[in-house]
Amino acid sequence: MAKILELIQDCEVRRFEPGQIVMEKGAQTDRLYVLIDGKVEVVKDDVRVSTISEAGATFGEISVLLEGDHTATVRALTPCSFHVLENPRELLQTSPLICFHVCVLLARRLDSLTRYLVDVKRQFEGHGHIGMVDPDPASAHVGCGAGELLFQVGA
Repeated sequence: MAKILELIQDCEVRRFEPGQIVMEKGAQTDRLYVLIDGKVEVVKDDVRVSTISEAGATFGEISVLLEGDHTATVRALTPCSFHVLENPRELLQTSPLICFHVCVLLARRLDSLTRYLVDVKRQFEGHGHIGMVDPDPASAHVGCGAGELLFQVGA
């Protein structure tokens, strides 16, 4: 993942101290943040979703690609540095290497989520309704993965 840092080394660098918000859920910044160093937490609805310290990790891609608000808050846990990419949609359309990096990152995150959902389904097998991972024939679904895990659209 660190290869992207070579491609964007001339971009603006911003530093954040522990506790500072890098991006906030519900805001729309039209920026892509690429972690240079440090450790952050990703929080959604007051739940820590993950902690990330891998150089080259990208944040804000969902908001950029879907042209909407940030879907989670990213907060610095240690002193952090980020490259900040302005006009990221244009950059993704004109730079295949950067676009591929974001695609790989999203694929890794989707794979991790799919494995997590499989684990949840196995843990609750035979316990009745388990929310968004229960198939509902009345809902639109998207199959993903070999086991055709089902995600409800709009859940």
